[in-house]
Amino acid sequence: MKQMRFLLVVFIFLAFMPTSLRAEEVLSWMDCVKEAAKNHPDLIAAQEVIKQSQAAKGVTASALYPQIDSSLSASTAKTAGATGSYTADSYQYGLTGTQLIFDAGKTMSGVKAASENIIASKQGFKFTSATVRFRLRSAFIDLLKAQEALKITKDIFDIRKQNYELISLRYYSGLEHKGALLTAEASLAQAKYGMSQAERELVVARREMVKEMGRANMAPLEAKGDFGVRVAVDDKPDLQVIASKNPSLLQLIAQKNAAEFNLKAAYASFSPALNGQAGINKGGSNWPPKGDEYDLGLTLSMPVFEGGLRTSQVAQARATLNQLKENERSTLDGLILKLQQTWSALQNAVDNVKVKEKSLQANTERSKIAQLQYSTGFVTFDNWTIIEDNLVQAKQDYLNAEAAALLAEANWIQAKGETLEYE
Repeated sequence: MKQMRFLLVVFIFLAFMPTSLRAEEVLSWMDCVKEAAKNHPDLIAAQEVIKQSQAAKGVTASALYPQIDSSLSASTAKTAGATGSYTADSYQYGLTGTQLIFDAGKTMSGVKAASENIIASKQGFKFTSATVRFRLRSAFIDLLKAQEALKITKDIFDIRKQNYELISLRYYSGLEHKGALLTAEASLAQAKYGMSQAERELVVARREMVKEMGRANMAPLEAKGDFGVRVAVDDKPDLQVIASKNPSLLQLIAQKNAAEFNLKAAYASFSPALNGQAGINKGGSNWPPKGDEYDLGLTLSMPVFEGGLRTSQVAQARATLNQLKENERSTLDGLILKLQQTWSALQNAVDNVKVKEKSLQANTERSKIAQLQYSTGFVTFDNWTIIEDNLVQAKQDYLNAEAAALLAEANWIQAKGETLEYE
């Protein structure tokens, strides 16, 4: 009993404990991918679109099968005549069936168009998945960057604090002027502000991460990963082949194929339609009725005049097909251009990381030397503070370059049309 009370107290404490005091949930990139694939509302909505297109095919294909209807009727009528009035009852029930025999392939063309629409919706799902992956990856990168930025701003604050203490000591010893002291104070205040700003940006990055994973509630998160680019930028890709596999292009191709079948169906509507019909009924004035009725026949129908309806439908279907053909060509050209742009941007970003890394190494070493030189009086305050400012800027530039390289990689993968399953 005491143990149950203890557990209850612990549960209540955890439930009402401030979010800032709870342990952060550490998530790898694969953890985020798995959760987004399961919970993201855009993916769930895209899956429902596939179900809609599959159901639409079932609706269209149902016309190829027998259509059977049942009926049941009961009525009574009172008739007044010269010899008096009398009542007559009537009962009837039965089955009636119709079967499409020939419609020049109109219905079958509609079924084929519906099949292409299913393919289009599946490619639309892949396109949505590629978009979700890019947004998720961007959010993951932002969270990684925000975490690292907070560490850097704390390091910068420590540097500025040490510098301020050193300058204060020299100022009160009469070895430095007041301008140097005020400059150090301003730099320390700027570093403190930078640290507060980084903390706020971390909160925003966490919120973005929660949203892109499809979670309903905010929770403390920590991204686990590095800034290494995994794509081999030295391998020259075949942009034409990559573009031909992009889901946005494949979706358009499926839509174009559906439009071709819809045009065939529109032409077929000018042809006669032949249906077979059969029925069996029982009727009579008493229940249950015992009289048998049978019917069997064929119905041939053909449009004669509808005010240009079918001609307009053909023109509409042809225009839709022509539009989709041009959209396909435009999309392919645009994909190849985007692939080239994102590939070049990725190569530039990776090269820039190498440059910024060397710059950081140089500024770090230069700062160590200048720190010693300033403390011994071999470097003036103005020269020393410039070197320290360069180190601070180099740290920030290197982080920005690393994050930009990861984002460029994400842009390249999205341009390829890769989905969450790419991982």
